[in-house]
Amino acid sequence: MSDTPPPIKQRPETAAASAPASGWAIELEQINKRFGAVQANKDIDLKVGRGTIHGIVGENGAGKSTLMSILYGFYTADSGTIRVNGTRQAITDSRHALALGIGMVHQHFMLVDNFSVLENVVLGAEDSGFIRTSLDRARSELDRLEREYELEVDPDALIEEISVGQQQRVEILKALYRGAEILILDEPTGVLTPKEADDLFRVLRTLREQGKTVIMITHKLREIMAITDAVSVMRQGEMVATLKTAETNAEEIAELMVGRHVLLDVSKGPATPGEKRLEVKDLVVKDDMGITRVKNISFSVRAGEIVGIAGVSGNGQSELLEAVTGMRDQHGGQVILNGQALSLKGDDGAARARMAGLAHVPEDRQRMGLVTDFSEWENAILGYSTRPEYGAGPILDIAAAKAKAAEQIERFDVRPADINLKTALFSGGNQQKIVLAREMDRDPEVLVVGQPTRGVDIGAIEFIHNQIIKMRDAGKAILLVSVELDEIRSLADRILVMFDGQIVGEADPATATEGQLGLMMAGVVEERSTT
Repeated sequence: MSDTPPPIKQRPETAAASAPASGWAIELEQINKRFGAVQANKDIDLKVGRGTIHGIVGENGAGKSTLMSILYGFYTADSGTIRVNGTRQAITDSRHALALGIGMVHQHFMLVDNFSVLENVVLGAEDSGFIRTSLDRARSELDRLEREYELEVDPDALIEEISVGQQQRVEILKALYRGAEILILDEPTGVLTPKEADDLFRVLRTLREQGKTVIMITHKLREIMAITDAVSVMRQGEMVATLKTAETNAEEIAELMVGRHVLLDVSKGPATPGEKRLEVKDLVVKDDMGITRVKNISFSVRAGEIVGIAGVSGNGQSELLEAVTGMRDQHGGQVILNGQALSLKGDDGAARARMAGLAHVPEDRQRMGLVTDFSEWENAILGYSTRPEYGAGPILDIAAAKAKAAEQIERFDVRPADINLKTALFSGGNQQKIVLAREMDRDPEVLVVGQPTRGVDIGAIEFIHNQIIKMRDAGKAILLVSVELDEIRSLADRILVMFDGQIVGEADPATATEGQLGLMMAGVVEERSTT
């Protein structure tokens, strides 16, 4: 079975038909970049209007990050032409890009946690041999930038003491301080609450009004529709189309990305919850540094329902999942499965959880869900190789294991359908399908899923969501953790919100607004009357 989607007719590049009144900020012509046998970019043409917000979307491996890395000087194109504000340039490195007015805000912030905001902004851009002189000169400029672009943040606050949204502002201020007129943002809302995302969009609109150009790489089509003026769609290293955002919709963009029609909305009927399958009582969990990350949490999950845990990454969700599934020792409380308290302490805690009927799709498939140097069939039996269907005693029935792997590949549409291929050579979406197939195939009473579609292509997202719904409808209890609020709202029958290691609220996804959930994710909880 081929992993290549069928070709589709290319949409005309309507957004690039004529130059905007302010001209082009960026013009890329026939850009090519190859890494060994992989053609990451093939004959790419892209024009970005000055003073606009331009989105770039595409599946994993489509080449969008490579293209922006060429523009920012991380890579050099094998061939092609780059023009910045109409002038041809050969960008050699990121310092050269900055000198041309191109700045980049990375998905993972590049800040020094124990430095102040001001120190981080100045770091690497000192204009004097005396750091104090540089800081004094920078303070007034930083104050001007904050007021002009509505990027207020305390210049003397330590990075480790401010919110993730404020840290992102610092990254933008860093770029502006260095003279950036063109900003590249890589997945800018991946770690933000809904309110922080709204604040970012307000800042981006202000930047546009002030004549700055913004290029935004994102996989969130709703954000593309909300904030961009134009959107370019990439697929398999090629530019499929550039469209005016006002003249397209999320469905068309998704189809251009994948090469086929994609169902964006999750289709599911109402839940019919039964008996409690999983109970967590007064759970306390510490991280590797001995810091308490889960603080006396209690909740339950019933048969035939999906309970989603929402929250900004880093608020204890990972430690919660690891403790519930036996991968991390609990320091207080109980995990109860089908009325029986589980003993999960020790190195074999996860194995005992599996034997009790709990399956686990971990947050990080490559670090915790797969051995990427192993073949697909070997990964298909990880954690289950001692089951009777794979032979009695210490001798593994390899033929049975391979037959089961082939069956899972067919059922979950894993591509390529090669049980002997190293798992490292599968795409992210297909790696995730391998883990899901292994865990779901055991018909568990309880399925715990962490970040089910992290780094997964839009076509695979549709498939994975449908499989989770099927399990719920088969009467299974599902605990789902995701930083994607849209995913939680679409899949969950009940939503629990975590903040600072605690559950701060519960919500009905059918009635709770994004704003209400966002406030809870930020730790703002409405006081309830006790009378």
